[in-house]
Amino acid sequence: MFKLFRENVRIAMGSIRTQLLRTILTVLIIAIGITALVGILTVVSALENTISSDFASMGANTFNINQYENTSRRRGGEEREIINPIISYPEAVAFKSKYKYPLSETSISFTATSAAEVKYESTKTDPENTIVGVDEHFITNSGLETSLGRNFTGFDIQNNSYSCIVGSDFQKGLLKDMNPIDKIISIRGAKFKVIGVLKEKGSTFGNSQDLRVLIPIQVARSLFTAPKINYTMSIMVAKKEMLDQAIDDANNTMRRVRKLSPVQDNNFAVVRSDDLINRILGITKYLGMASWLIGIITVLGSSIALMNIMIVSVTERTREIGVRKALGAKRSTIAFQFFIETLLIGQLGGLVGIIFGIAIGFALATAMNFVFVIPWGAIMAAFITSFIVAVVSGLYPAIKAAYLDPIEALRYE
Repeated sequence: MFKLFRENVRIAMGSIRTQLLRTILTVLIIAIGITALVGILTVVSALENTISSDFASMGANTFNINQYENTSRRRGGEEREIINPIISYPEAVAFKSKYKYPLSETSISFTATSAAEVKYESTKTDPENTIVGVDEHFITNSGLETSLGRNFTGFDIQNNSYSCIVGSDFQKGLLKDMNPIDKIISIRGAKFKVIGVLKEKGSTFGNSQDLRVLIPIQVARSLFTAPKINYTMSIMVAKKEMLDQAIDDANNTMRRVRKLSPVQDNNFAVVRSDDLINRILGITKYLGMASWLIGIITVLGSSIALMNIMIVSVTERTREIGVRKALGAKRSTIAFQFFIETLLIGQLGGLVGIIFGIAIGFALATAMNFVFVIPWGAIMAAFITSFIVAVVSGLYPAIKAAYLDPIEALRYE
């Protein structure tokens, strides 16, 4: 059996070399479909990995309380827009003082500005830095870590010290080639001493997470006095098993802070960190479905082209088939020969498509600052798809070759 298989592979390779240009074109047709499938699946995998990496550090035992985004609700067949009120500083402080769930820590923070200019001596940055007012629990609750220096202490926050923690990009730019700890930087004319540097986080959807400066929350409130500042509370509990009960307790506490009656809906958001990941990953599933749809359509065209080429090959080799049958070749042997040839072409197309698809996916993932991972699922899908294409495309030509009448085949010119 193995000897027959090896003989058919040798004959198939000889036929492929004889019709090299046609084989190359067929391989490219199949490769285009596989490239589309693997390329999109690679980008989707990189996107999912990036999202998971960005949010997984927050842990599964944290949740935030913030303002709802604008939502629409149907009433009487019409849509009306509901805008929840911002979470004010007095409300945030009231929540923190009333929320006494065991083994939990509550952090209050707000984004003061996302377009701040930071200076060090005579050097200054472009106005693209984010300033965040935080307390001593913000870094821990947000899943952040310092690569140099230290976190804020309760003393720093309570005494409104003019100290700050900077993102890792400041070591590459404003504070390049120096130890940033204890350096004095200027924000809106106020002098801050750098006490820590955050570990690098990279970019999410094109927004750098490393161009930010954390300062004590009361100092931030005094420097940035825009009206209607929206605050966020981040709560971390000791164990994941306690999270559901902690969320229920936080929900009840915030309803009391906002004096909501039992019949009123919540006008604030309670968002678990793992829920946010799952929602975003749910969206990427549609991208995966779209990639499969595009790939299937393209691969369908590839299978038709491959079948057409193999039928032409059978027609051109009718006399050869007649000779083989006259010498005693069985129908199964003839069918197997053409089937092996189709499989070889299909797998060659799949291999080329996988290489091109991964290369394109890697290029796109790098351009969009996604975390690239080898898409083993996409590779397996491509191999299986190219095998199915070869089987479906080779079945009819192989059967047609096997059932050719040897007498008529020998007469064929």
